[in-house]
Amino acid sequence: MALGYVGVLTIRVDMPWVSNLKEKRALVRPVVERLKARYPLTVARLDGLDAHDWEVIGVATISNDYAWVEETLRMAADYIAREGPYRVTSEHTVITALDGDGEDEADV
Repeated sequence: MALGYVGVLTIRVDMPWVSNLKEKRALVRPVVERLKARYPLTVARLDGLDAHDWEVIGVATISNDYAWVEETLRMAADYIAREGPYRVTSEHTVITALDGDGEDEADV
């Protein structure tokens, strides 16, 4: 039996109409901050920080309940998709069991 589960979600958002970094930050940063306040998650802007038209947002959580981790990451993905004026172009979720041997990993 697993000790717990770590879930990681990465989402790429595209904003081809944005022409500068300041404008992109004004669209993405409030969503990231509200997500942190609303859910028990760690959230970070991971990639595309120097690009004006796309960005990758990373979300992580940990629990002893697999279903809770899965549902929390799903709610986070839905929140990101509906709250921002951008298009979600990719989404990837990985939930890893904390059991000491590192072999139990599931892609969702």
